[in-house]
Formats: sequence, C-alpha cells, structure tokens
Amino acid sequence: MLAGLFVARLDAAARLILRDPELARDAVQEGFIKAWRMLPTLRDPDRFEGWLRRLVFRSCIDVLRRRGRRPMEVELTPADGPDVGDISAVIADRDVLDLALRRLSPEWRAVVVLHYYLGMPLPDVAGTLGIPIGTAKSRLHRSLAAMRATIGEDDQDDLSPVAGGQFA
Repeated sequence: MLAGLFVARLDAAARLILRDPELARDAVQEGFIKAWRMLPTLRDPDRFEGWLRRLVFRSCIDVLRRRGRRPMEVELTPADGPDVGDISAVIADRDVLDLALRRLSPEWRAVVVLHYYLGMPLPDVAGTLGIPIGTAKSRLHRSLAAMRATIGEDDQDDLSPVAGGQFA
C-alpha cells in the first residue's frame, strides 16, 4: 500500500507537533480516513504524498483546536538517523531541542516540524497549514528566535554556580 510508506514519518512529525503519542496516532488515523474517503477527489496521483501529508497535518491542527492546551510529553525518535559514535552528546542535544520545541506554541511548532523535520519548503508548509506564506515565514523566524533564546537560557543554566561555588 502506497500510504504505508509514509506512516512512520507522518506519525513522528505528528508527535512533534502534538506532543502526545496517542493524539498523534489519532491525528494520523483521522488523516488516513479522510484520504480514503476523499481518494476519488485526488486529481493528480503524483501528488499523493503531499496531499496525504496535508490531510494529516490539518488533522493535527483540528486535534489541537478540539483539545485546547494541556501539558504534554513526547518522545523524540528520529525517522532516519546516521550512525553516531558518541550517543551521550546526541541525547543531550536532543533534550535541548525537545525543551526548545516544548516551549513553542503548537502553531509555531508545526511550522518548524514541517520545514526542518520533514524538509518541506515554506510555500508547501503554508499550504499544508492553510496560512499565508508571510505568516509561515514570520512563525518560522519567531520560532527560531524563541528556540535560540531557550537554548541560550539552558547554556546559562549550565554555567551558573551550584552549591559550594562549583559550576554545573
């Protein structure tokens, strides 16, 4: 099945956006159900992947709207990752990125995930989320600035003295 090839990446991206594995699975499932029902309306089969991705991410946004804001946890798992020698550095970097992503609003987080995690160009991100390209650019710019600030705060925390005047 053609759609089966995309499940892992869509699920991983939905987890990053929704910050909850169960909600992510629900959103991906809703997207696939919409795709099944709307399959006769697909005009260009060559654009199936983008069409499916758009349906899934709109389902993510629908889940966020229905759900409101609650604290969530997510497990970051790379979809395709290179072999790494020093795993502790990778885990530390992933934890810092997870913290920075966690502090973003869902709308900003969605732009970052679609653009950097899935490698979508900004016009496609805007189309997928149903927002103007200027809004997508603005959200991406502000998201990156907020993430840099969060990472900078984390670096400062590592340099702050702990008990006895020692540095962490």
